[in-house]
This record gives sequence, structure tokens and C-alpha cells, in this order.
Amino acid sequence: MKATGNRAIVIGGSLGGLFTGIMLRAIGWEVDIYERSAHDLDSRGGGVVLQPDVVEAFQRAGINAQALGVVAHERYYLNPDGSIAQRMPMRQMLTSWNLLYGSMRRHFPAEHYHYGKHLSQIQQMGEQVTASFADGTSDTADLLIGADGPNSTVRHYFLPDVQYRYAGYVAYRGLINEAELEEEAAALFSERFVFYQFPNSHILQYVIPGEHESLVLGKRRFNWVWYVNYDEATELSRILTDRNNKRRDYSIPPGLLASAVEQELRLYANTVLAPPFQKLVAATQEPFVQAILDLGVPQMTFGRVALVGDAAFIPRPHTAASTAKAAANAIALADALVNYDHDVREALKSWEPLQLAYGNQLMVSGQQLGNRSQFSHGTSRFGENLDLLQQKA
Repeated sequence: MKATGNRAIVIGGSLGGLFTGIMLRAIGWEVDIYERSAHDLDSRGGGVVLQPDVVEAFQRAGINAQALGVVAHERYYLNPDGSIAQRMPMRQMLTSWNLLYGSMRRHFPAEHYHYGKHLSQIQQMGEQVTASFADGTSDTADLLIGADGPNSTVRHYFLPDVQYRYAGYVAYRGLINEAELEEEAAALFSERFVFYQFPNSHILQYVIPGEHESLVLGKRRFNWVWYVNYDEATELSRILTDRNNKRRDYSIPPGLLASAVEQELRLYANTVLAPPFQKLVAATQEPFVQAILDLGVPQMTFGRVALVGDAAFIPRPHTAASTAKAAANAIALADALVNYDHDVREALKSWEPLQLAYGNQLMVSGQQLGNRSQFSHGTSRFGENLDLLQQKA
């Protein structure tokens, strides 16, 4: 693609920022990404349901999209004793956060990806926008993209009153190397999307690429997600206080879950889960947790600034659309810039309405799915003797 002479600054170097970066480069823009972390964002998240928007973004950017994940051929729903209650043929491609991040990171020029950059100020003058950082550096471009996630500094700069809200439950998650799971459970879970549903909760699993993005049979990983209700006022702070007694905003990464919380999780799993899922949780060495959040914005553009991905809307994970939404935001932005001959203001004016509608649609859909799963029988957890569990923990 011929260079346009236009430049963009992207704040946030996770998936949303990388999707935006590769799509803008694909239409001839120069792009610099500024990430607040001081190092690569490896090992964050877990499994991702691969949606068409992600594949399209990779193809448009010239990234190989032929081997992006593991195929699940059918869905199983289990009975409480672990037997199969229902089979559904449904082909889906499952991938990992690490594979998507690594693929885009290798494609994006290293000299234009900057670590340890904390945004401190945004200034717009005429046809340019300037980002200033806490280390005293700054950059000026034609367009600035806020792709800096739930705690977005860019969003807070323009919409200080818009904050994410806790949805009333968390997602415990885990990854198990394929060879480390008991044979009978491994046979049940391989090449399938498997669910176990019970009052006010459900757990699911699917196979994803393994260490070093491996798709080799025996070197992949089982990925599970379990939604559990916790009261915000009385319980959430304890769940989100890590092993080092640090209160986290909304997630605790692998290896840092407090030991008492981890033990409580394992005891609860043995109390309420179907036996194959009990084995899955037991085999998980470092479970992690993220609070389920709701976030929606009334606008996504501010002059020469735009919000994308989780900086604008956080759909609940039941939609399997958070990663796809970030890709879709980036694809639509690139298309709008081309359609309006790279006139930033006109392109953003055209781009915003459909992105707002899409974000709101996903947010509402995710809330309906999550509330039906988690709150059909009130807000409590099912089958758990809290006093007994906490005594054992």
C-alpha cells in the first residue's frame, strides 16, 4: 500500500491497539503504539473464540491466517454426574490471546512499538493532535486512538464520569497442558466445546494453542472459564486482593491468586461441578480471575481522537465478541479513512455511529446472557456452604 504521509498515535499495545496499528499500516499510514507496561504482554488472558473479523484483519494486514487455532467440531452439555446430556454439531475455531498478540506483535515494526509510556496529556491544535507522556516525551500526529482498555486514560480525559461497573460475578480461568490432564477427561474435552450449567453459574472449556503457540496434538492446552457470583460490597475486594496483599482493579494474573481464595475455589469446584470439570480445575496449577464488567460510552470520537475496543465498550464474555469487536472497530476505521480520502474528521464522523450501535448491541446482548446464567435464582452461589469452605480455607 502506498504511503499516505499520515501518522497515527495508538495508546495501548494490547490486542485492540495492535489491530488498529496493523489496519492503519495496511492503508498506508505510519503508526506508533505506546504501551504503559514496560515489557511484552505475554501470558495475559487465555482462550479466544476466533471470529471472522479477526481473520479479516489478519488477511488485510498480510498476516498468515491459515493456522490460527484449534477446531472444535461439536458442543457437549454435561449432566451433574458427568454424562452427556446433549450433543450439538457446531464447528468453531478456538485460539489464544497469546497467539493473536504474538502474531500481530511480530508483524508490527518493533521500532514503532514503545514500552513504559504513561499518557499524561492530550492536546489538539488545528490539524494535529499531541500526546505527552509522564517521562517527558511527546509525539504529534494526525490521529490519536485510545485502545488502552477498561482503565483507559484517553477515555477518562474526555469522559471523566464514564466508568466501568462490576456485573456481580467473576470469571475464574485456567490453562492445563494437554499432557497433564487425566486420560478420560482429556478424551471428553478434546476437539469439543464442553459446558456444565447449574443454578446461577456455568463452566465451559475448549482446547487452544499451547506454549509457544503450538498446535501440535499433545502440546496444546485445555482452557476453562467458570462464572461465579460474588457480592461487590462484601466479597469482591477479597477475591481481587492478590497473593502479595495488593488490591487489583479487575483481574489477577496466573500465579498471583491469593492462596486462601485458590483453596476456596478448589473446594467449591469439588462441591458443585460435574466430575470431568472437577478434574480440570484440580489439574490447573495457576488459576486466575477477572471481574466481569459492563462499560459503554455515549461517544467514541473527540475531534482527532477515537476510542476503540475495551476503552469504549466492554461486552460480557458470553458474547465471545470482545476481541472481534476490537478488530471490527479497526477494520471500519481503516475503511472510513480510505473512503474519505484520509480526511480524519470526516472519516471519524462517518465511522462513529455504526461503532456506537455495534458496541451497545453487544453490551445489551452480553448482559442478557450473563444475567440469565447468573441471576435466574437470585444472586447467591449455588450448593456452597460458605462457612464450611472458609473454615477449611
